[in-house]
Amino acid sequence: MSEKQMPGLGELLRYVGELVDQGAEEEYRAMRLSYRARYTPVMRALSAGAETVTEITALSSLTQGAISQSVRLMEADGLVARHRLEDGRKNGVHLTARGRELLKRLAPHWATTFAAIGALEKEIGQPLLEVLAKTARALEREGFAARLRAAAAHHANEDHSDAE
Repeated sequence: MSEKQMPGLGELLRYVGELVDQGAEEEYRAMRLSYRARYTPVMRALSAGAETVTEITALSSLTQGAISQSVRLMEADGLVARHRLEDGRKNGVHLTARGRELLKRLAPHWATTFAAIGALEKEIGQPLLEVLAKTARALEREGFAARLRAAAAHHANEDHSDAE
């Protein structure tokens, strides 16, 4: 068997995400909460005043599909409910009494989470959240597929130059 290869970007991002989610889920269990880490962006957006899936998406760094799926799961868990908005064109989402009670328990935990992230950033000597935010903005400006095509063209030009 050969040496372990250097993991690619996607592999590392998935692995780090898994490690973070596993740690968060472990803490939620220790807090005796029936709660999934994936609910956090929705809970935070609702607590900041978002009222629709579109608004929740705008306040998060997730796709509308991911937010919609989380909202459906949260609805099944009794944390959120849907309501008709006054204009009648869209459904709103609001925390149920159970969701509001849970939010009270989670708010201090989220402060602790950001303190743990700060300690991790200090340990690794990198502003992780800032680097990830900058990476996301760069990929929004120019997608990874376009970057792959540009790299392939550059690589092909280098190969062609070497052959001459």
